[in-house]
Amino acid sequence: MKILVLGTGMQGRAALHDLSRSPEVKHVIAADADVDRLTPFMRHLNREKVEVVAVDAENPAAVAELMRRVDAVIVLLPVKFHVPIARLAVENGVHLVNSSYTPPEFHQIGREAAARGLTILPEFGFDPGIDLVLAGQAMRELDVVKEYYSYGTGLPEPSAANNPLRYKITWTFDGVLKAYQRDARVIQNGKVVVIPGREMFAPKNIHVLDVEGYGPMEAYPNGDVVEFLDRMGVTATVHNAGRYATRWPGHCAYWYVMSQLGFLDVKPIKVGEVSVSPRAFVGALLEPQLQYADHERDVAMVRVDVRGLKDEQGRRVVYDLTDVRDLDTGLMAMNRTVGYTASIGAQMILRGDIVKRGLLSPLTDVPAEPFLEELRARGIVVRHREEVWSA
Repeated sequence: MKILVLGTGMQGRAALHDLSRSPEVKHVIAADADVDRLTPFMRHLNREKVEVVAVDAENPAAVAELMRRVDAVIVLLPVKFHVPIARLAVENGVHLVNSSYTPPEFHQIGREAAARGLTILPEFGFDPGIDLVLAGQAMRELDVVKEYYSYGTGLPEPSAANNPLRYKITWTFDGVLKAYQRDARVIQNGKVVVIPGREMFAPKNIHVLDVEGYGPMEAYPNGDVVEFLDRMGVTATVHNAGRYATRWPGHCAYWYVMSQLGFLDVKPIKVGEVSVSPRAFVGALLEPQLQYADHERDVAMVRVDVRGLKDEQGRRVVYDLTDVRDLDTGLMAMNRTVGYTASIGAQMILRGDIVKRGLLSPLTDVPAEPFLEELRARGIVVRHREEVWSA
């Protein structure tokens, strides 16, 4: 196996770390416009296997030249690059994996990939990614799905939750703040309910989730559950469903006030002689204060909770996944669960564990058990339980 990794930020470093340790991977190209930031991490990689190349993703000829030397490409770049890079991958005959949501253009690119015997696997990171594999598997374990709940989070472990927000950053803080204003869709009593982004932290939209080993967390609506139920073909039978993110208690009350006061608004306001976006101001003020110290760990957690009927009996299927930062490498749990997942996906395609070609979805096209065994082999904890359920 020869694999190109485009993007050597923290998620990219995790993918490189995993690929460089795999006996099945013979050569890895680590490519980025700024490769100097990878230098301190090189001591954690197999230097004989990893080749570092400076390349600008906006230079298609240079990227294509690298693609022609590999079997698959893992794309961990900003979203704006995903469509052109996917087109390049198909043109140059390589499989592609990324960790971001599927843009509309991927459907046509996927048809072209299928015609050429290639696989395009987006949404294969942490969330989306692991959560979707678990969701698809849990639903397949039931005959009829009545309720569906999924939870994802990245937050400091209790000893590191030592600032007023009890929160620290494991991905772009601007992305966090954007997500804090994103509308959500849930299903309540058989009806689709839209929750405006400005109301996602309202007390009526929050519930408490108890996580083994960590205790109570606040859950708030995060994204569109209906889209994923539609893709699984179960929407018609579902009475209640939602996708949620979780934080330590108190987080939601703080951000509800901030949202109501306009601190997450994008439109600039005049302050003296300058115009400032409230959200940009909040990000610039808080981001330096929300960094992890070298000895502090984050926790990444996914729970998928599906309830319905199996052999005409009420059953509940729950998958729990947790991971913590590796202090030896410095890789955050969020980096590991994104980067390792993307690495596993590329290796499963090239190994033949994933055989379908064209545009795939983790919900339906990734075999769960081999994937979960790969995660467990990397020290990521996955638990499964099934119990009686009564509506």
